[in-house]
Amino acid sequence: MLALRTTPWPLVAVFTAGYLPPYLLPTTVGRLDTGLPLSATQAGAVGSALLLSSASAGFLLASRVERAGARTLARFGLALAFLGYGAASLTTAVPAVVAGAVLGGFGSGTATTVAATRIAAERDPHRASTAGLLSVSALAGAVYLTVPHLGRSHGLPLAAIALTALAVWPLTGRLPAGTGTSPAARTASGPLPHRRSGLVLAVTVLCWSLAQNSLWGVSGRIGLTQAGLGDAALGLVFAVALGAGLMGVLVAGALGPRLGRAMPVGAGTALIAGCIVVSASATTPTAFATGEIAWNTLYPVVLSYLIGLAASLDARGRWAVLVGSASSLGTAAGPLAGSVLSAQAGYAGMGLVLAGGLLLVAVPMTAVALHTGGRPLLPGTIRRRGGTPAALVAATTGTPSGAVPEVGAAEQPVVEIDVEAPALAVRGAYDTAGPRQAAAAPGPGPG
Repeated sequence: MLALRTTPWPLVAVFTAGYLPPYLLPTTVGRLDTGLPLSATQAGAVGSALLLSSASAGFLLASRVERAGARTLARFGLALAFLGYGAASLTTAVPAVVAGAVLGGFGSGTATTVAATRIAAERDPHRASTAGLLSVSALAGAVYLTVPHLGRSHGLPLAAIALTALAVWPLTGRLPAGTGTSPAARTASGPLPHRRSGLVLAVTVLCWSLAQNSLWGVSGRIGLTQAGLGDAALGLVFAVALGAGLMGVLVAGALGPRLGRAMPVGAGTALIAGCIVVSASATTPTAFATGEIAWNTLYPVVLSYLIGLAASLDARGRWAVLVGSASSLGTAAGPLAGSVLSAQAGYAGMGLVLAGGLLLVAVPMTAVALHTGGRPLLPGTIRRRGGTPAALVAATTGTPSGAVPEVGAAEQPVVEIDVEAPALAVRGAYDTAGPRQAAAAPGPGPG
């Protein structure tokens, strides 16, 4: 019940509307390919243009959310998403479809920017991000189950995104007019903190998302042409995979920071690499379903920890937005990169290339998580700037120096302070009860 009371549901709704287009990427690109006079590569390019527009919104608005206000920007973004995707779903003219998708993508990116900024200002960013991933996974799964029964029109996934934006718009009235509501957000100013870690995280997350969505963008074609699934069966596999993703997010939410961030990010990315190889090389429905379900179980888990890691770098949410926008750039390039790689090396070869790239970027991402995402080892500890906790020195005599972890050369040394114990009071020091005179020795205060 506590989680239900403290979860910012209007923010989760905006998060869902902003993140839905990438989740529906396979069916969106696939239907552009089959429903319009576009080749597979051209359809992938349209999907990339949509997501590139979404990423550009994040880069443009990262430092302007506080000034414009979360409510105003969220409403603006949702309105653009409704108009853009709605128009693209109602026409078969390719230029109009592309223009609507790009306009809608900018609106989705605006909503995502607001959500990322507000999540960073939350007391528990991991809880808010996992709730958002739960919501978008459930909605995307419902769309994958429903759309195949409504026809082959290219506009059905686009219409689903537009209607989601319309449904979320009224909830923005509960968002604050500004985002700088926490004390940390109000006092933070000046240059971005943790610049080196933030830049490394942004670049590696871009590559991480590129690998994920290179496969995600062509998964529909792998299932139809290589694994031998029909359209309805493919939609069922994707729905079950996203349902498994719900379970993964629930597990991530239950674990929270207990495992830190380094192990979920590093080990999770390595496991995802293996799942990508299985999915890309699948030639049977069983193998394809196994790879997709395992992959979609792990993907949102790692993503939730990456979102939390980016949010922890800056209380004002600037790194959360910039890292999220870098992720959107990778997502945007994914459909086109997947189409080109699969055309040149085949689906199995593409999977091997993507898996190798993921293993490479897992190393610096894990290093950032270790450097900035450490958790206290002892009760009552404080975190050093580098993330490794340094124990708070007990204010008692005789504290063993070995109880305090060693610090690096770049850190301030931990100095033990001997506190002289007060002498025991003697009976003659007591006085009658009542107010003390101003010159009397002070007794123990409230603090």
